[in-house]
Amino acid sequence: DTLDFMLSERRDEEAATAFFKQTINNNGFPDKVVMDKSGANYAGLANINLLLILAGFATMIDILQVKYLNNIIEQDHRFIKKITKPMMGFKAFHSAQATIDGIETAHMIRKGQLSEENIPAYKQFMALAG
Repeated sequence: DTLDFMLSERRDEEAATAFFKQTINNNGFPDKVVMDKSGANYAGLANINLLLILAGFATMIDILQVKYLNNIIEQDHRFIKKITKPMMGFKAFHSAQATIDGIETAHMIRKGQLSEENIPAYKQFMALAG
């Protein structure tokens, strides 16, 4: 299941650390994280593990950088690329973020990740859209 995805103006260690802190606050501590070979993401999770050690936690998050395990995640993001490619980019970061958030939310509803029993997908989307 998709927990979260990172969209940042910069793909650096600071942005990755902030992303993982936010994701952990929203979803709890994972046992392991599968990612691509991004050095920034690895450094961000290494920072989180260091913070866990300093806070006295006995367990750390396993970091897996195995290409074939990440294929499932890449397949999940393929639909975003398919929709945004014809747009030929965005002029402003905030518009890219809002558009991709909406696309991801709609996809999660279709996959049943936000589903509530007996509520149609369009009603779930409207409830989230406000």
